[in-house]
Amino acid sequence: MKNLLLVLAFAISNTLFSQNSYFFPSGVSFDPAIPSPEQFLGYPIGEWHTRHDRIVSYFQELARVSPNAHFQIIGYTNEHRPQVVLTITSPDNYSRIEEIRKEHLKLADPKQSVNLKTMPVIITHGYNVHGNEPSSSEAAMLTAYYLVALQGPEAERTLREAVIHIDPNYNPDGRDRHSNWANMHKGFPPVSDPMDREHNEVWPGGRFNHYWFDLNRDWLPLAHVESRNRVEFFHQWLPNVCTDYHEMGTNATNFFEPTKPYGSENPVVPRANYDVLNPLFAKYFAKALDDIGSLYFSKENFDNSYPGYGSTYPDIHGGLGLVFEQASSRGHVQKSSTKEVTFAFTIRNHVRTSIATVKAGVDNRELLLKHQQDYFKTALEEGRKSAIKSYVFGESKDQSRTRAFADLLMKHRIETYQLNADVSVGATRYDKGKAFIVPTDQIQYRMVRSLFEKVTSFHDSVFYDASTWTMALAYGLPHDALTATVKVSMGSRVTPESLVPIPAPLEKAAYAYLIDWNEYQAARALHFLLSKNVFVKTAFKPFSASIQGINRKFGYGTLLISVADQSLSSDELFSVMKEASVSTGLDIHAVNTGFNLEGIDLGSNHIRTIQPPKVAMLVGDGVAATDAGAVWFLLDSKLKMPITKVNTTQFGQLRLSEYNTLIMVSGNYSVLGESGVTKIKTWMQQGGTLLLVKNAVSWAINNKLIEEQLRKEEEKNEVKRMDYVTAGDYQGSRAIGGSIYQTNLDITHPLGFGYTNRELPVYRNTTVFVEASKSPFNTVIKYTGNPLLSGYIHPTNLGRIRNSVSLQVSAVGQGRAILFIDDPAFRGYWYGTNKLLFNAVFFGGLISSGGFGGAEE
Repeated sequence: MKNLLLVLAFAISNTLFSQNSYFFPSGVSFDPAIPSPEQFLGYPIGEWHTRHDRIVSYFQELARVSPNAHFQIIGYTNEHRPQVVLTITSPDNYSRIEEIRKEHLKLADPKQSVNLKTMPVIITHGYNVHGNEPSSSEAAMLTAYYLVALQGPEAERTLREAVIHIDPNYNPDGRDRHSNWANMHKGFPPVSDPMDREHNEVWPGGRFNHYWFDLNRDWLPLAHVESRNRVEFFHQWLPNVCTDYHEMGTNATNFFEPTKPYGSENPVVPRANYDVLNPLFAKYFAKALDDIGSLYFSKENFDNSYPGYGSTYPDIHGGLGLVFEQASSRGHVQKSSTKEVTFAFTIRNHVRTSIATVKAGVDNRELLLKHQQDYFKTALEEGRKSAIKSYVFGESKDQSRTRAFADLLMKHRIETYQLNADVSVGATRYDKGKAFIVPTDQIQYRMVRSLFEKVTSFHDSVFYDASTWTMALAYGLPHDALTATVKVSMGSRVTPESLVPIPAPLEKAAYAYLIDWNEYQAARALHFLLSKNVFVKTAFKPFSASIQGINRKFGYGTLLISVADQSLSSDELFSVMKEASVSTGLDIHAVNTGFNLEGIDLGSNHIRTIQPPKVAMLVGDGVAATDAGAVWFLLDSKLKMPITKVNTTQFGQLRLSEYNTLIMVSGNYSVLGESGVTKIKTWMQQGGTLLLVKNAVSWAINNKLIEEQLRKEEEKNEVKRMDYVTAGDYQGSRAIGGSIYQTNLDITHPLGFGYTNRELPVYRNTTVFVEASKSPFNTVIKYTGNPLLSGYIHPTNLGRIRNSVSLQVSAVGQGRAILFIDDPAFRGYWYGTNKLLFNAVFFGGLISSGGFGGAEE
């Protein structure tokens, strides 16, 4: 028995040595009291895709057995998986960790003096933001083990001179979705054929979070809870170095920064980031991969301009963000153009660059600390020298949306203040207490620029993703840049408590209740009321009513809740109305007469009953997951409205007559076939409302579902000869990757209800162009003659966009199709166009192609 135990111990020791020698540099030794990932999990790293809960348990174990590791939960995902961080540093450092943190934050305050010689460098390793790029979370465990268990002078120096945070999984929900898929389809032996089911996930795949969002685009908009938790932790530390690990195609190699020079770099970030730090760290990465013979490339592709990536957000906070891309096995082993790519191989490359990042950070500790200190110092200096002294923003008729933008600024640590006195800029008036001021004299000046500036001139014409991210336009809020000539009065600084809405006390109405549809939260209130079986009407014409003796104007879309016209008692209705007011923060107005001071009276035929929406959305094969996810997230999180998500392959089984609204986002719906097209058309003819977004519009037109015309690009008679090598740049420059445009909105149309300004910024990232409707009433939104507000667009495409359609209605029998050529729910943060979708859902069934305002049928 004793001999058997010795044999087993030798076998385990030999396997562990083999794993360590494969993943780690040669000549290193580890503390035997610290369990390796293999010892803890019971299988070699790379043999299985490790579930998130097991990764969390391993980090907890490291914190239990080692004084160098400390575990914390920083939040929870939508599916309630913990977001965790393992902090690795010396016991002496950890005994004063709060002191170190506070001292480090002084680097962002030019008024403070600090001793850089004794200050540890702060490094954050971030992994697996795309759930089906799984090698990095495995690498996170190995990197944590290496840093915690490594012995010798270099290890002691690292623990003494650095505080290292490891977040093993930026997207726990997506990772587990993919890990379960890969593990459940693993063969014995594993199958490397790319056609094997293991390498081809079912829709939506593991890349995205619970709501099918790409979290790597969410560091700036902070639409999702994972990002909000992560960025909150980021600002607690302001790391000097942040990594962001990814995978790419199986036939690729390995990428590390620098990215493509100039064109892909953010113009507000000081050149030292790109010219000094990136090349300096690249030498460490090259050596690490040279040592194991791994192929790699840099200075190509990828993007350092958009500040909403995990590898760019740190750049705009005085740190160094680093993106890594590794050829993927997309499973346990997969054939490539040369040899088989194993899961373990992809993990090893990420481990080696993770270790190299820490070494580079420690070796260049003072340089990184000084860079961050200088970054905020020069940011403040630039802000003070700027001709723009502040930005003002606010929509007095939509405080919900105004507060939401102020909240975003606060989450990014941007100083924002209440407007203390009315101010007018041109024709725009900003009201005291309903608008905010953002001064440029602050350390976050470069973030202020990023969120407010409109940029239309670029060094390059090829973009990895979006070419603009002007958040003030995304929220659709009036805003202006103010120079020293405009005097403003700043009130108190915005705090979380100051943004909590406190609605006016609601009086019990004898006759009716009124809700302004201008407010973003009105849609949530409407859904709540309908879910409580309250009958609600909407006004197709404006009016003025007496509210507590004051003449108050109510616009298109105003909600009317008649007291007598209910199945609820007046007391029951009053209770529901109070709950609606408190839960949404809205002022609800009680009126005691239907006789209005101006405009229509409350019993007018121009006030129509809203039918409760019964919404289905097609999802699954062929459908753009992120576009579907944006709609689901919007209705789910903003309105608390459940919708039925139907697989395209099950459409034949759907009883479409049980729904009054069907949503089809961008995608290829060929799976529906001719019978599916006929089914949808018949349903519309009987009164159904079809919402089409982007490419779904093209599909509907091409399949004769609606009688509209696509606008075709003019054919060129002569094709100019060009060099083959320029093809990528030529075609890329003509893509519409994402830019912002000015449009004209018909605010009298039910789809325009709640808007008070005909000018509406929209985000376009599609090449779908539709001819204007033959009906003069059905083109709801049209681009202006000079539409570009921010971002890049090729002159040829700009010509096609001018005066083209953005939103249109197409009548089909008793029903209609609503054509969203541009996505109203883009990435969960385009508050400015969200109301268009709300209007389509609630008011779509009230739209008539021949105009509005007649008696209800």
